[in-house]
Amino acid sequence: MNAPHTPASARPHLARRLGAEFLGTALLLTIVVGSGIAASTLSPDDVGLQLLENSTATALGLAVLILMFGPVSGAHFNPIVTLVDGVLGARRGTGLPLRDVLPYLVTQVTGAFAGTVLANVMFDVPTQIATTDRATGGRLIGEIVATAGLVFLIVALARSGRGVVTAAAVGAYIGAAYWFTSSTSFANPAVTIGRMFSDTFAGIAPGSAPLFILMQLIGGAIGLTAVVLLYPDASRRAGDVVVPTSVNPAL
Repeated sequence: MNAPHTPASARPHLARRLGAEFLGTALLLTIVVGSGIAASTLSPDDVGLQLLENSTATALGLAVLILMFGPVSGAHFNPIVTLVDGVLGARRGTGLPLRDVLPYLVTQVTGAFAGTVLANVMFDVPTQIATTDRATGGRLIGEIVATAGLVFLIVALARSGRGVVTAAAVGAYIGAAYWFTSSTSFANPAVTIGRMFSDTFAGIAPGSAPLFILMQLIGGAIGLTAVVLLYPDASRRAGDVVVPTSVNPAL
């Protein structure tokens, strides 16, 4: 039996949710960028090993962050997920209230920048604009695939009330998508923007970022369309994306 969804009125105060989104997104970028810097330092001559180290740290770290912050904010850490949550539940009033969408987006982008700067500082790397051009045709298609799959996974898990496995499943998907997509699965506009400010293994040049974000939006729309077609009642559980927020007022 599916657990009851979290009504919007039972969500923690917006300030607490934004705090969780800021910290979660910041730590996610610290993990992504920091492990990328460490990988290029520890394995300077083996790009495959660098990617393995980077993807493993990201997959494990993302799962932990979802467990840490999910009960407060839903652990979106991703503007695409926030937009899908708001759109999916708008008609039924089950998703993220539309008035909260913009604050979530701004907080996620701000957190991404802060997390990237923190990673740079920890590894004594200057915070500067990245020069790695990633916007090739194949990589852009890879971003569509990665983002569509991520959205479909998250909403399908929420719809079926399997929040207990969401952290592990999302972490596993991102870890795998590092390898099966040509773009190494950014799948997140906030992550994309944050990674512009580290000219390291994890960086992306500003000239590539807008196209990556456009492909992520397209992928998000495709993922949402697939969910609506295969799970017509998914909007009933929009409030449980990525995981249900706590209904305990003490939190």
